[in-house]
Amino acid sequence: MNDLLRGCLRYLRTGRGYFRNWFSTYLKYFLYRVSFLKVKVFKVICKDNSVIIVTPTLYNLLLRGLSTGLIKDIKCADKVVVFKDRIISLQDASVDILEILLYEPSINVLETLLRDWKYDEYYDYWVWVKGDVKFKHFHGSMFEVFEGEEYKALNVKDRVVVDIGAYVGDSAIYFALRGAKKIIAVEPHQGAFKEMLENIKLNNLENVIIPVNAGLASKPGSTCVEDTDITHAIHTYHKRSKCYSKVSTTTLEELINKYNIDRDAVLKMDCEGCEYDVILNDYEHIKHFKEIIFEYHGDVSKLLKVLTRDYRCTFIRRGKCLGLIHCVRMSS
Repeated sequence: MNDLLRGCLRYLRTGRGYFRNWFSTYLKYFLYRVSFLKVKVFKVICKDNSVIIVTPTLYNLLLRGLSTGLIKDIKCADKVVVFKDRIISLQDASVDILEILLYEPSINVLETLLRDWKYDEYYDYWVWVKGDVKFKHFHGSMFEVFEGEEYKALNVKDRVVVDIGAYVGDSAIYFALRGAKKIIAVEPHQGAFKEMLENIKLNNLENVIIPVNAGLASKPGSTCVEDTDITHAIHTYHKRSKCYSKVSTTTLEELINKYNIDRDAVLKMDCEGCEYDVILNDYEHIKHFKEIIFEYHGDVSKLLKVLTRDYRCTFIRRGKCLGLIHCVRMSS
């Protein structure tokens, strides 16, 4: 309740600085949020007496952006929203655009919309939708997976996929749509894992995707999850330092035995550094997988020296310290 009250007061203070009818408008919005009022649009009177018409969700996003400083100003007479690096018209300032700008300011907004991602209401959720795919929030990794199709080279049809660093479930959902019969989705960050559960449910894939809240290591035990939000979790290697909270580590051996994974299975690793520990120290179980795709974070030569004993490896993305490699086992 304290967080709710603080949020209300912050939004009220923000609205007072930009709108003449700040109190009555926010009261309508609050009553709308608690289901006491059904309304489709609000009439907002700005300081210069000009009027703009906004939906409740757009109003919320405008207040959120203004209160956090991501939106620098609203010029109501000109009907534009001013960001640090761009100005967009209120006519174009749909929920789609503002949601991306406020959650993922690095994403190209027009590119997102042109590629048919929509922000829409789905039962009690507002979700990102493209075709039949749904996500609770939009993250940059969704571009890499669904638009860049980084994992297109993998043959997952009717195979089991072990997805290490599953994040919010974007890659796991992609594999399911490509015909994987089962995906073991391993993610250590509690916030990302929780969002993955929501995304799995949104896409009705509970019978295909098995979520596992754990890290991957060459030996069982535990690791420390660093104190990062969901946006930054995808770029963080959770290790035995900065111990915000602990999570169990699993091994490939444990996953193979527990889920009866055959030697035709696929392994995807995007775990911000754990690939070095696992490939160099648990190669016996790496060899179990027919195909492997992994992102590397540093000198990849040691990993390739080991892998090319049994695999034919190809660079999907190649950089000195960051890239993506696809390997296919040369014998059964």
